[in-house]
Amino acid sequence: MLEKNNRYQEGKKVSYISLIANILLAILKISMGFFAGSTALIADGFHSVSDMASTLIVLISIKLSETPADKNHPYGHEKAEALGTNLLAVILIITAVFLSREAFLTLISGEISQPGFVALIVAFISIVAKELLYRYTIIIGKKINSRALIADAHHHRSDALSSIAALIGIAGARMGFTVLDPLAGLVVAVLIFKVGYDILKTTSYELMDGRPSKEKIDIIYKTTKTIEGVIDVSDIKIRSYGPRYIVDLKIVVSGRITVRQGHNIAADVKQKIISENDDVKDVLVHVNPNSVH
Repeated sequence: MLEKNNRYQEGKKVSYISLIANILLAILKISMGFFAGSTALIADGFHSVSDMASTLIVLISIKLSETPADKNHPYGHEKAEALGTNLLAVILIITAVFLSREAFLTLISGEISQPGFVALIVAFISIVAKELLYRYTIIIGKKINSRALIADAHHHRSDALSSIAALIGIAGARMGFTVLDPLAGLVVAVLIFKVGYDILKTTSYELMDGRPSKEKIDIIYKTTKTIEGVIDVSDIKIRSYGPRYIVDLKIVVSGRITVRQGHNIAADVKQKIISENDDVKDVLVHVNPNSVH
């Protein structure tokens, strides 16, 4: 795993690029949406506005997560990323609700105009730009193991998908099926809502100390069993803490050894787990004696 400062610098670089791109895309889509009379493009533009907010949240949460442990936060501040990601999800859901309302009102009003050709061009530009941003962001997010950055990458992908929906709606409206433009705006809103819900579900699971994959538990179990003096391993608990994990487990050692020897075995377990797993932040080992006959 990257050092804290390098990790933040990588995240900051991606966030700045995303922010600049989203500002330009939001201005382009909203202004051209009004100019060309496209509800779908305007909805897509406000999706980019929500992207701007999410990128700022990601940038701030990554910075906060790198703050060292203190008296009030002895485990550190890594969960700031999960909190920031949760806020991002809420923004997406709220955006989706407002956009769906506007699209629905346009549909029932019956006052639907045919969008201009420029709306098609802008929608296509948005698809290409957002897909490139997704690929770049997801690569860096995985590299620095940032859940917030990975969530932001999927936000970019949802924007690309919503731009595809907008493109189809605009094209259909220009062919005479004008109802397709506000319908596309409604589809965009649904896509945004789904992404927000999925992100909220994932980060809430982390904040509630949900168990990671079984594969991770198996790795910790096998590593612990290789330590000399460990007879058995049980009750392995792992919880996410930002980009890293905190492990809590119980080992069984011989009841005939001294307390110091048991302590040394526990220290060996902790050292090996951390040295072989870059994503493990801390390990708490409980030592239990086996039955002595």
